[in-house]
Amino acid sequence: MQVVAGPFHQRHCGLVEAKFLIFLILLAVLAGTALLARRFHVAPAILLLLAGIVLAFIPGMPAIQLPPDLILLLVLPPLIYSASVAMSWREFRSNLRPIGLLAIGCVIFTACAVAVATHYLLGLSWSVGFLLGAIVAPPDVVAPLAIARKLGLPRRIIVVLEGEGLANDATALILYRFALAAIMTGVFSLPKASGTFAAIMVGELAFGVAVGWLSLRARHYARDPQIEITLSLLTPYIAYWIPEHLGGSGVIATVACGLYISWNGPLLIPAATRLQGIFFWDLVIYLIEGLLFLLTGFQMRAILERSKAFPLDDIVAATLLVATIVIVARFLWVFPASYLPRILSKRLRISDPSPPWRAVFVVAFTGVRGAVSLATALALPFTLPDGSGFPDRDLILFVAFGVILITVVGLGSTLPAVVMALGVARDGQSEHIAEHENEIAARREALSAALASLDAMTNDRELSDEVVTLLRARHDIRANQLPASLDDEAYAVTADERALVRELIAAERRFIHAQLRDGKITDEARRRIERDLDLEEASLANREFRKGAR
Repeated sequence: MQVVAGPFHQRHCGLVEAKFLIFLILLAVLAGTALLARRFHVAPAILLLLAGIVLAFIPGMPAIQLPPDLILLLVLPPLIYSASVAMSWREFRSNLRPIGLLAIGCVIFTACAVAVATHYLLGLSWSVGFLLGAIVAPPDVVAPLAIARKLGLPRRIIVVLEGEGLANDATALILYRFALAAIMTGVFSLPKASGTFAAIMVGELAFGVAVGWLSLRARHYARDPQIEITLSLLTPYIAYWIPEHLGGSGVIATVACGLYISWNGPLLIPAATRLQGIFFWDLVIYLIEGLLFLLTGFQMRAILERSKAFPLDDIVAATLLVATIVIVARFLWVFPASYLPRILSKRLRISDPSPPWRAVFVVAFTGVRGAVSLATALALPFTLPDGSGFPDRDLILFVAFGVILITVVGLGSTLPAVVMALGVARDGQSEHIAEHENEIAARREALSAALASLDAMTNDRELSDEVVTLLRARHDIRANQLPASLDDEAYAVTADERALVRELIAAERRFIHAQLRDGKITDEARRRIERDLDLEEASLANREFRKGAR
């Protein structure tokens, strides 16, 4: 029986094909822009945002709406969770004071500064000004952190920025909901809001740890890489959605969940799951971050069309004012927050001496705003409960996008020059060398502990001489692969050795493929051999110490 497609079916298929074509175009632009960013040593987020703006104005290109729920409910949980798992709980805990001052204190201070400035200079109501402040207050650390890692900044700066990026969205989203509720209902109580804020923080911390504990136990019970990775993908949504549905932010619970898994997971997650999971999550986060900045730029055309109701001079002036406020407010907060506690506390001065002003300046300079600010602006309702239009909605949306554009392009593109001019990267060179030296020492001590375990097993069990010889040979091979030090001569020798090993691996690959073509081995055998070669080559890459980072 032949089925003839009707007009509706054909039209539906055409829409699906058009959307899929746009998705393929975005992927192609994402890959091409990433190559350009690597070629010209620019943060990919900057070029992706600009590429999205250019694409939006190409004739014939359909408008792509960025649904706010897509970011707040679908995109934000895996981004926060992945960053939390990659974060060291020990470093996060030891830097909890500066992280808290930035993620909570600086966000509240910035929101209040924007509210005051927009109320007295632009005539916005207090509630609308505070709402705009909550939208543009949280910095996005994707772009500056990508630059910071390449520049070799001191580890503590990166940890503080990472920690701030994990928690500041929670503060901003809670403030956003308080301000939105005040506009919708016309009622606001500071004591009640403060109590709710504290309850959300404590409740989400406990819930996040509980989800992390259950996730690790479920994954340990599964004992299958595919199932475990699937469970790991579900984990951030469980940690985020339930508190968000109950009126919280979901961010703190997701951060707590990720940090718990980061600290407790290494001994519970099998090697096969870890190897596959690293590749899976790296690809997922790469695609999410890239498409997010592209789609953020894509909103430029729709935002411009909505802003036609306002005089151009007014919206440009409002955007420049708010962008200036959020940049200056961060400096006004970061410097006193860095030095005032040490002036007031002698114990803090002794345990944690004051950082150099150059490092503090770099932290203050990384106030780049991102897609979360745009998502919260897009999520604003169009009308109030009484049917009237939401006050200044289009102005808020345009200002939020303008602040993102100014900070991503302005601060993000000039951050490398600022870091080089201040010489902060040089401060991290000795730290990176010490870190690599400690890594080599830890590897040697781990091999010594394994050798001691082998000696104990040899004495306690009846192991044949052949088995013991093979195990000792394995130990000697791994010990000989470690460089003796990181001086220039030793570095050059180990680099030459790795290059030769890669040539030998390539020779093995060519021979194996020849064996396959000649029918002497099966494809299954070839895949098993290639997996061993891939793991060896990945191990070589993992042991490389880039001279530029030293």
